[in-house]
Amino acid sequence: MSQVSLPKSLYPDLPLTALAPMQDVTNLWFMKVIAHYGSPDYFFTEYFRVNDTSRLNRSILAAITENDTGRPVFAQMIGESIPDLVRTAKELCGYNIAGVDLNMGCPAPRIYRKNVGGGLLREPEKVDRILGELRSAVNDRPLTVKMRVGFENTDNFYEILDIINRHSIDLLSLHGRTVKDMYHGVVKYDLIAQAVRRVDCPVLANGNINSATSALEVLSQTGAAGVMVGRWAIGNPWIFNQIRQALRKEPIAPVPLVEVRNYIDRLWQTPTAAKFPVRSRVGYLKMFLNYIALSVDAEGHFLRLMRQTQTEVELFNLCDRFLLAEVTKTLALAPYSGL
Repeated sequence: MSQVSLPKSLYPDLPLTALAPMQDVTNLWFMKVIAHYGSPDYFFTEYFRVNDTSRLNRSILAAITENDTGRPVFAQMIGESIPDLVRTAKELCGYNIAGVDLNMGCPAPRIYRKNVGGGLLREPEKVDRILGELRSAVNDRPLTVKMRVGFENTDNFYEILDIINRHSIDLLSLHGRTVKDMYHGVVKYDLIAQAVRRVDCPVLANGNINSATSALEVLSQTGAAGVMVGRWAIGNPWIFNQIRQALRKEPIAPVPLVEVRNYIDRLWQTPTAAKFPVRSRVGYLKMFLNYIALSVDAEGHFLRLMRQTQTEVELFNLCDRFLLAEVTKTLALAPYSGL
């Protein structure tokens, strides 16, 4: 089975960019928020859970059927039952998707204990069977994989790369940590570079790409076809535009903190806001602010005080105090270290 062409980039002269799939974050609404500040080349949905009783999740499906960002959207699946993965992949191909993506990297213990997500990396033979069946089922559009460099160690890394070649996978998104590393420790960009040399498909480098500068360094170090950015796009939704500016050797446009305050307002106005108690909405917004705050002040005062707020009024008064006080102050181009 030969490979299938990937959707074309809006910027064919530049490396690819993608927003990493993040459960409970990268829904339709967040894709639209990101698109407002500068879309990546590719979006990936939250994962569709696949098992013998699963049906396509309606809210995740909306990220495909109601998506007006103008960018291709890959439908991500997580599971280990081959008949059900095949059934779901065929169902998804009935929609306007850019391709089908298999999650082989989720590091959440409640996920990998079920032998799905990153748990699959312990079983190369199972991966071989899954990808073989999926490639047969998904033959008219891209079949892609998101994975990590291993589960507890990298013993199976090269074997799984060879399996990816065997089944003509069209795009590999590779996070340079193991599943057990989660989001801690050094990202093994050297292993991403080895994957770039070993597999026949384009590779997106993933893992701690927190600025335009780090994106360029990772591209240079790995030779990857592009970068996939996750958590740091939450803290800086301008990052994809900034990466493109850096790649073109243009000055990176600084973002005034007043614009960050507007971004926070946009995050607060979720489409489902009216259905949730204010306390829950405050907690949800804080999840985003945990990343935004890392680029607001080097001392970490905003981060610390934000976490202490209890009410909507307290939270937004604090945002006003830090983000509207100095009109010339801008968001840092990379998160401050040590916070």
